[in-house]
Formats: sequence, structure tokens, C-alpha cells
Amino acid sequence: MSDRPTSPEARRTGLAILLGSALSSQIGAAAGSLAFPTIGAVGVVTVRQFVSAITLLSIARPPLRTFTRRQWMPTIALGLVFGLMNLSLYVAISRIGLGLAVTLEFLGPLGVALAGSRRRSTFGCAALAVVGVVLLTDPRPTTDYLGVGFGVSAALCWAAYILLNREIGRRLPGIQGSAAAAGLSALLFIPVGIVTFVLHPPTMAALGLALCAGLLSSVVPQVADLITLRRLPAHLFGILMSAHPVFAATVGTVALHQRLAWPQWAGIAAIVASNTWSVLGHQRRSRSDADERSVVGDLVGIGVVEPDAAHAEVAEPDLLAPGHGHADAAGPVAAPHQPVGARTPVIERPDH
Repeated sequence: MSDRPTSPEARRTGLAILLGSALSSQIGAAAGSLAFPTIGAVGVVTVRQFVSAITLLSIARPPLRTFTRRQWMPTIALGLVFGLMNLSLYVAISRIGLGLAVTLEFLGPLGVALAGSRRRSTFGCAALAVVGVVLLTDPRPTTDYLGVGFGVSAALCWAAYILLNREIGRRLPGIQGSAAAAGLSALLFIPVGIVTFVLHPPTMAALGLALCAGLLSSVVPQVADLITLRRLPAHLFGILMSAHPVFAATVGTVALHQRLAWPQWAGIAAIVASNTWSVLGHQRRSRSDADERSVVGDLVGIGVVEPDAAHAEVAEPDLLAPGHGHADAAGPVAAPHQPVGARTPVIERPDH
């Protein structure tokens, strides 16, 4: 993520691509949900895992035979978390709708961001997020608590995904670890997919919708984030990731007729505001600290950029070349597919 001055035209281009990517992610999730009646959430996730794995392995081409035990351990854990995260999200979507599920999942990176901050305003951000969750879930006897639980599970998995990516970023260069984890996750879904497709024979339409979900929610964001890395400052990237819950609720309302009550819209707004407050608050502190020490990355300290990367001279890598990361994430924290080495800032988020 670039923190260097960029031209207005580059920023406008990056902004358009990033927002388009966020919208693509949610349209893809909506398309996948249309296949639920035929192959279920598990079938859709199985197809999506393979699309993501093929894309990342093609980009990174990790030398798996050279991986050491120390490198394989967090990679295996990341693969397990990756599969559980997407499965939890899609089951949540099938039960409580797209907007609510994606917003609950967004609590994962927001929680990591707040946990890594020592500012007093963190308590205000956390309180605002809690209010948002209460408004969003509307606790009552008729509430689908199981669906909410799957949404929270997706959030916890996303938080674990971020922390594991950081560790892998210290042990493997570029996105090699993430690509290997995606491939492992896809392999684990083979028996699951076989059982699912035997019990629920897929139609061409259902497979097409699941493939569409994989392309729009995985491939498009991965490519788009590679392009936007050099065009948007880190703090602006973090704020714009708040568009994901808003787009999810909008797409759910328009395409899936999942209408939300005004308290739920207010809950989404509160969680988005909490993220924006957190990112802007850290940006102000980073600017004030810049006079005393060189800081690269506005999001250091809230879980977005590795601390050593913040104090290193960051080169301008060829981001399209294998071995370099890209940002693929929502919220103030960052893109799960692209852990990078200590000399390259990273934004970690999953694709959905």
C-alpha cells in the first residue's frame, strides 16, 4: 500500500477500482446464494475455494517442496481457517441474509484493529461497534441465533486469518504461504464437495452461479487490489473497505429482496463509523509521530502493517510479478491472501 503522494487522477482511478471491487464481491456472494437451494452453502463454497486456489497458485507459484516444517505449520492452520471462514460466512448468508452476515464478519478485522490500539478513543470505537451489533441482530426470541453465531464464527476466523497471515509473512516471501494455504483448503473440500454433490446433484445453472461467485468475489478483487496498491494511501484504503457492509446490504435488498429494518441499517452505519473513526484516529497519531520517526503506512499499530515494515525503506516492487503481495480486504485491517515480507506493507482481508 502506497503512502507516497499520488496524482488526483491516480487516486480517482484507484477509488473507482476499489469500490468496483467491493461491489463485485457482494454481487458474487449474491449470485452464489442463488445456488443455495440446489447445492447449498457447502457446494458454493467448494467451488469458490477451487477458484481462489487456482488463481493464487497461478500468481504465486509457491515452491512447495522447499517449504520447511516451520513454514508449513502456520500455512496448514491458515488453510483450515480459510475454509471455515468462507463456510461460516456462506451459511450465515443462507440464514440471516447477505447484509447482516457480511457486517458481522466485518467485526473480525475491526476487533483486531481495536485490540492493537492503545488510544483512549478505542473504547469509544468499541462501544459504537457493540451498539451496532445490538441494532443489527435485534435480539429477541425469534432471532436466528444460529445464523448470528455463524456470522460471529466468520468474524473470529477472519481475525485468526489476519494474525496467521502476519506470521506467515515473516516466514515466507510474497503470497507463497497464502497461495499454498488456499490450495490446501481446496483439497480439504474435495471429499466435502463429493458428498455434497452426491446428495444434492448440481445443475449447470447452480454450478454457473457458484463459478460466478468465485470469479466476482475472488478473482476480480485479487486483480483489482493489485492495481490499487500504488494509487491509494493506506488510510483511505482502510476507510473505503467500510463500503463492503453497505454494498452487501444494498445488494441483498435489491437483488435478493432481503429488506432490512431501519435499526439494522443504523447498526451497519454504526459499525462502519467505528471503523472509520479507528482508521482516522490512527492516521492523526501517525502524522504527529512522523516528526520524531519515519513511519511508513498509516495503519501501523492497528493490525494492518507489520511493525518492522513500517520502519523499513519500502521499495517499489513489480506488484504483478510472482512473490509480491496485494491487498484483498475489508475493514481497517487487511488482506488475507497477501502476507508479505518484512519490507512490504500488507493489507489483509479475505475474498468474499
